[in-house]
Amino acid sequence: MSFRYEFRLSGSGGQGLILAGKILAEAAAIYDGKNATQSQSYGPEARGGSSRSEVIVSDEEIDYPKALNIDLLLCFTQEACDKYYTDIKDNGILLVDRSYVTKTPKGKYRMYSLPITETAEAKVGKALVANIVALGIITQLTGIISRGAVEAAILSRVPKGTEELNLQAFNAGIELAQQAQS
Repeated sequence: MSFRYEFRLSGSGGQGLILAGKILAEAAAIYDGKNATQSQSYGPEARGGSSRSEVIVSDEEIDYPKALNIDLLLCFTQEACDKYYTDIKDNGILLVDRSYVTKTPKGKYRMYSLPITETAEAKVGKALVANIVALGIITQLTGIISRGAVEAAILSRVPKGTEELNLQAFNAGIELAQQAQS
């Protein structure tokens, strides 16, 4: 039986979703030895417009790089949630930042409304690393990509001098997801 898992990270420009997608894909492909693709789209505005990053992970070749049947949808804005929640497959996961997504739709998926940005500010001191907190949550909730692979990809992708800060954010996300699962 072949394995395919589709992630969509959505929100607005400037929230680090493209970087988060690249980290996920690199973790899967380079450090976990799986096949992975990453694609992105964003509005004409550099910051503030809509932004989306999609990652597909598979044990077989990926012949179509667009995510169509979402296993995990991350939403950092209400607009993204309203626009994409219908793409989540049954028994998938909807993960929202509860600071920005206050109306969560009902569906045949597991829903996690977590304080992602609040956690970045409280545990790390910077809202800027909310995307990395989200990666920790995603890693813990799905188990699709190993923790070690995501940590290695974070270290290879984040700006030099911010590695420790980003690992702290990643670990805060892991803890947040563990609390949500218990």
